[in-house]
Amino acid sequence: MTAFLSVQDDFAYCEQIIKRHSKSFYYAFSRLPEEKAQAVYAIYAFCRTADDSVDENREGTDQLVALDKLTEELNLFSSRQEIDHPLWRALRIVFNTYEMDLEPFFDQLQGQRMDISFSTPKTLDDVETYSYYVAGSVGRMLLPIIASKSERDCTDAAISLGVAMQLTNILRDVGEDYREKGRIYLPADELQRAGYRTDQLANAQITDSFIQVWELLASRAEHLYEEFLSCISDFDNDSQFAVLASAQVYRGILTSVRQNDYDCFARKNFVTKREMIRILADSIV
Repeated sequence: MTAFLSVQDDFAYCEQIIKRHSKSFYYAFSRLPEEKAQAVYAIYAFCRTADDSVDENREGTDQLVALDKLTEELNLFSSRQEIDHPLWRALRIVFNTYEMDLEPFFDQLQGQRMDISFSTPKTLDDVETYSYYVAGSVGRMLLPIIASKSERDCTDAAISLGVAMQLTNILRDVGEDYREKGRIYLPADELQRAGYRTDQLANAQITDSFIQVWELLASRAEHLYEEFLSCISDFDNDSQFAVLASAQVYRGILTSVRQNDYDCFARKNFVTKREMIRILADSIV
């Protein structure tokens, strides 16, 4: 009985993390069968811990120390000598239950290292490579849970969804990334080709040139969303609603930015609760 309560407590710890940091993801994935939902919560908690190791430390040295610590903990987990902590105990159950792969977990940490040593990406390919490590890797982590019965390899679809979501993050947070971190995630060659300058971005100028670059990335994101959607029937029946709903809600952020005249500098673009309910209703497959 004590062991059962401990397991439940471990997954409850992970559930609180996703509930606190992503209400839309929590709403979508909480509709999964309990065992699958708990597995997703554990994976989300790992990714959030990786994010926090960078975000909660201001200095690059401190960020690397925190990330090295998490990497060492993952190495211990890989050799089945994990530390006694709710996250790792929950993940061990996930790995014992599903045919999990450790590689995307290490890829996620590599993405965090890329963020620490950040330089403005030169090309769209560079943006997508970064997006794979920080988000496409998450799609691969989730795949054994949400496509456990699939007869087809859904890896490309899962990666496409993760990359599309990260491109959406970039397009939503242009102003915040520059203002708070001094970072430009839009590809330098496309900005130069369009004739949009860094000083214009610093002054939050929304010009035709800016819209041209923004729409280039948005078009790529929407293509990747469509690639994922074309494979939705290959995912487990009990998981299709969760992944479809999360994809469509996130895609809706692009629509929000457009409706706000591409103001991703001063406005926080999001899907309204009413629109989210409509999207979720339409996502029932």
